[in-house]
Amino acid sequence: MYLTQILYGKDFGSVGKNGMMAVKSKENFMLVNNREIIQNSRLSIKAKRRLAKSKADNTLKAYSSDWSDFSDWCAYHGVMDLPAAPETIVNYINDLADDAKANTVSRRVTAISENHIAAGYVRDNPAKEGMVRAAVAAIRREKGTFQRGKTPVLMETLYLLADCFGDDIVSVRDKALLLLGFAGAFRRSELVRIQMDELDFTPQGMTIFVPHAKGDQLGHGATIAIPYAPDPEICAVRAVEQWILAAQLQFGPLFRGFKRNLEIKAEQLNDKSVALIVKKYAEKAGFNPDNFAGHSLRRGFATSAAQHDVDALTIMRQTRHKSEKMVHRYIEQGNIFKDNALAKMYHK
Repeated sequence: MYLTQILYGKDFGSVGKNGMMAVKSKENFMLVNNREIIQNSRLSIKAKRRLAKSKADNTLKAYSSDWSDFSDWCAYHGVMDLPAAPETIVNYINDLADDAKANTVSRRVTAISENHIAAGYVRDNPAKEGMVRAAVAAIRREKGTFQRGKTPVLMETLYLLADCFGDDIVSVRDKALLLLGFAGAFRRSELVRIQMDELDFTPQGMTIFVPHAKGDQLGHGATIAIPYAPDPEICAVRAVEQWILAAQLQFGPLFRGFKRNLEIKAEQLNDKSVALIVKKYAEKAGFNPDNFAGHSLRRGFATSAAQHDVDALTIMRQTRHKSEKMVHRYIEQGNIFKDNALAKMYHK
């Protein structure tokens, strides 16, 4: 077993064609295989494991994939990846830009930079050189930075989806998952991690404690309030209550998969299943399922809130965004017709 596997519990190698992490260790991926930490005899195994948690697992996986691509490119061209010369990074990202988006290029440079920092190249970080920054700026200017997101599930969309739910146990679960995903503006990973002991029902509705989130790297946690909806058809609280009663849940994960005989599993639902469930009911409602994803619920909440004139800070309390930048983007999208000059002329 690799020492990195002992310390970190997993081996962050390159990503294969099937999207799974390959069992391969890049010697120079210092964010995991940090020799200064691993070989430090004065650090206990427990301390080394804690140091490994300085970044989230998903972040490490993404950086690992990005570094693997850069490392393979360097090996092919016979140049060093660590430390890399600024010219090497510039040549790499210009090759990358032939097929990748500008945001992908920026993310790769960030991964290269973070790995050099982990290796001790803080002051002499080649990814921070002016030449690299100029090359990234040129690529962003040439290709643009617009990202077309998935179609949001709006408040109005919920009524269309509600007509597609049946009375079977799978539909009961799916209804609770979709309505709660929207009402709580949950990321799909947060949604499937909800535990029964994190729920608290009150006369006003329901509260959910979220111990960890993407923007909460220090694990302070947050409590989300989900009030009863006036219309039971789209009420997330009632849907969750119905699912808990039907599934006879008392402890463990709230959302679970099913066996072939529809027996409920003990393990939590896979986060990729959220996207499949969203697509399933979007198609039943007459939409193109390819335009929807798991993020459609969270994005739909923010966009709908903006359409209902909810201010940015109130939206952020529910979405748990740490930056107003993305929230203001949702507000702009939500008000694209409301603040439209032609629409105001028509109404006048």
